[in-house]
Amino acid sequence: MAQLKNDCFAFGGDLIPLSQALDDLRTRISSVVGIETVPLVAAIGRILAEDIIADRDVPPHNNSAVDGYAIYFDDLDRAQNTRLCVAGRIAAGHPLDRPAQRGNAYQIFTGAPMPLGEDGGPDTIYMEEDCNVEGNVVTFPVGLKSGANRRMQGEDVKTGDIVLAKGARLRPQEIGMAAAIGRSEIIVFKQLKVAIFSTGDEVCDPSEDAPVGSIYDSNRYSTQAQLLDLGCIVTDIGILPDNEATITTALKEAGKRHDLLITSGGVSAGEEDHVKAAVMKQGTVNLWRLAIKPGRPIAFGQVGNAAFIGLPGNPVAAMVTFMVIARSVILMLSGAMITEAPRYPIKVGFDYAKKLGRKEWVRVRVKLGDAGYLTAYKIHSGGSGILTSLVDADGLLELSENMEVLNKGQTVNFLPFNEVIR
Repeated sequence: MAQLKNDCFAFGGDLIPLSQALDDLRTRISSVVGIETVPLVAAIGRILAEDIIADRDVPPHNNSAVDGYAIYFDDLDRAQNTRLCVAGRIAAGHPLDRPAQRGNAYQIFTGAPMPLGEDGGPDTIYMEEDCNVEGNVVTFPVGLKSGANRRMQGEDVKTGDIVLAKGARLRPQEIGMAAAIGRSEIIVFKQLKVAIFSTGDEVCDPSEDAPVGSIYDSNRYSTQAQLLDLGCIVTDIGILPDNEATITTALKEAGKRHDLLITSGGVSAGEEDHVKAAVMKQGTVNLWRLAIKPGRPIAFGQVGNAAFIGLPGNPVAAMVTFMVIARSVILMLSGAMITEAPRYPIKVGFDYAKKLGRKEWVRVRVKLGDAGYLTAYKIHSGGSGILTSLVDADGLLELSENMEVLNKGQTVNFLPFNEVIR
């Protein structure tokens, strides 16, 4: 486990915009995990720890894009149909066993290598459905362009190309790309080790009974699911009582074996918020004074060599701040280069007023509006404790700090949930 910089979360002073905070983070945080080599089939979702450079062309040879007949374009009569004899058959994986000759056609199948021979070999392919075959003679109609239906060597990847860049999170298409250049193993960053816990005498695990005055622990489960979605190895410490000494001991032990400690609630200024004091006994807490809604309080700090993230206690605020802030931090610690999810412009179907100078996320459902455009509509409730509002939503509208009034029909940025969670 690598050493985390002591000041990586050191912020203070007035409320700062989220974009500035994330920019500062990128200059302070680097990967805290090592690297390992894994089989390609096991690399899905992992973060690449090397540039992947092609040592061969893709395709490795000129080949056919269709089933049909390979011919020399210059053998065609441009004014009328051309008849040529079939002089060979070429299947994928089975090159022509002799040089090709002018004046002949060669039956060829999709993916098969173009035959080599006189004047370089045939250069054009007719699809079989465009030809008329009578015995060993094929009639080719006029009108085909030179080079039609031929895939050129290296048209996808050339030897020496960087096909995958270090820091990329590997999707099925990246796995396929690595396989296409002959890689069976790949170097990735090790998975971030995260310990998660909840606190509160009123908090119960869903496996237990919840007496009067108690609540079930939803945050620990939703956060754990998001961590697993990011490829983290998660240790569930469980629910700790509202006891500073107990929390301090648990943090100390977890900090020795993990890269990141994460919880929700317990970092406010209340008498029963013991997490902040426990973290400060082992390291530091920097309360980010971010101009955001929902999401205050959110805390970042350090316990020994482990990073610490304290999410807000309200279920909606915990999930939203994970998506838009903690997720980026976790990806940075894990070695990823691209850590922010893309936003998409969308029209809104409602009016809304917000506080100037504060970034805000509004839960919305997307459907076709009256004008036939995809339109975002506000979910029934905006309360930070209304978890059904996330279940019913498709994503979040992101309203900038300089916006005070949102008018129906206006276009703003939309963050779909499927960009940040499965």
